[in-house]
Amino acid sequence: MSRRFDGGRLVLATHNKGKLAEFRDMLAGVELVSAGELGIAEPVEDGTTFLENCMIKAKAVSQASGLPCLADDSGLCVNALDGEPGVYSADWAGPSKDFKTAMQTVHDRIGDAPDKGAAFVSRLILMWPDGHYETVEGRVEGAIVWPARGAQGFGYDPMFVPEGETRTFGEMAMAEKKQYSHRARALASLKERAF
Repeated sequence: MSRRFDGGRLVLATHNKGKLAEFRDMLAGVELVSAGELGIAEPVEDGTTFLENCMIKAKAVSQASGLPCLADDSGLCVNALDGEPGVYSADWAGPSKDFKTAMQTVHDRIGDAPDKGAAFVSRLILMWPDGHYETVEGRVEGAIVWPARGAQGFGYDPMFVPEGETRTFGEMAMAEKKQYSHRARALASLKERAF
């Protein structure tokens, strides 16, 4: 049976300030605090799917905080790379989270492959400390461009153009990106179910 978030404080399972800003914008009116702000350590994400990693984060943070937790696991899935980097999108940026290097790696590995198609995928879980959870997935199709363009957003945003657009996510203001974003689509589904 589904459950609805009844207000109060909600913890976002992230230490990523860009992701926190994006969720705060999309969840205006909700008291949202990050795991990083609460000093909760990042768990080891050793799952092989977005759902597994999302579940790992949600369990760790909801139990550590004693509060409902919103966890996101997302990534860039490139057709020419058989869906990589996918669940390992952040890993490609290395320990220093250098996404310029990660984007260069994607570009280099695609090489001259004719298929530049890609998708951003986001799995969201809203989990309560008792273990009950609601989960949804959002996705946006698009294409990889090179060189990367724009300084907005974070991660792989400057090299991804969503379908129906000519600009990358990195060239869009947050309000514009929300019209296409995989996280915005997932969150819209979650709001219908649990908010």
